Amino acid sequence: IDEIEALSSIYGEDWCVVDEDEKIYCIKINDCLDQPKWTLCLQVILPPGYPAAEPPIYQLNAPWLRGQDYVELANSLEEIYVQNLGESILYLWVEKIREVLIEKAQSSDPEPDIKKTSEEVDEDDGDDFLLDYQPIQEDPIKIVNYITSESQEVDEELPSIHHGNPITDRRSTFQAHLAPVVTPRQVKRVLEKLYENKKIASATHNIYAYRIYCEDKQTFLQDCEDDGETAAGGRLLHLMQILNVHNVLVVVSRWYGGILLGPDRFKHINNCARNILVE
Repeated sequence: IDEIEALSSIYGEDWCVVDEDEKIYCIKINDCLDQPKWTLCLQVILPPGYPAAEPPIYQLNAPWLRGQDYVELANSLEEIYVQNLGESILYLWVEKIREVLIEKAQSSDPEPDIKKTSEEVDEDDGDDFLLDYQPIQEDPIKIVNYITSESQEVDEELPSIHHGNPITDRRSTFQAHLAPVVTPRQVKRVLEKLYENKKIASATHNIYAYRIYCEDKQTFLQDCEDDGETAAGGRLLHLMQILNVHNVLVVVSRWYGGILLGPDRFKHINNCARNILVE
């Protein structure tokens, strides 16, 4: 708790609480220039055994972070953890990442090419949390077609769809929808059915994530979609992983009301999803 309070006061608006109960935090780190060129978001989950017995679970989110750059940075963070076993290390991690970004800014590396997709980002860069994959700019229904084409299972039964209570904040409304699914084909069927509803089809964003447990391989088939709300799909999937739910699809519709919500929008998306999963 002391570490979180200290980091919150040190980094101010760059520190974001994604889910206080589950101890999920994001911090936006840049190269310290007046007009930063290199920015990265560190997302961490602090497990019950942290810091004495367990390291933070982390994700490095930046659209330019690929291949060798990712591996070298991840190795540096893990080295810091090993050198400081049992101690609080988030501050050391953040400053190490900042050091790497400053080096990149001072080197001849070309500036990153960042494509903005969230309607809020242009005016509200404070929460431009870009995951380390590019959002797919396609119809969400088409996105799962490539999965179903690989699946030999034919399961045309439409699962029951449940709708959660909407949350409204500053004229934006969020509502979650849930369906039990056991095949990618059922995911496709549910999405098609939801899009038949004109209100849902007209939502500014329909963010979704699903997890299907494949018993024969003892692995999870899972995917997510931002639908233009950058990083929201990944956060939704992350929540489902933490809650250890499976064989379920969650869709969160957002109708944008014209007033920027900043990081609060992610809180509402996750709260909607959590509520419908609990129900």
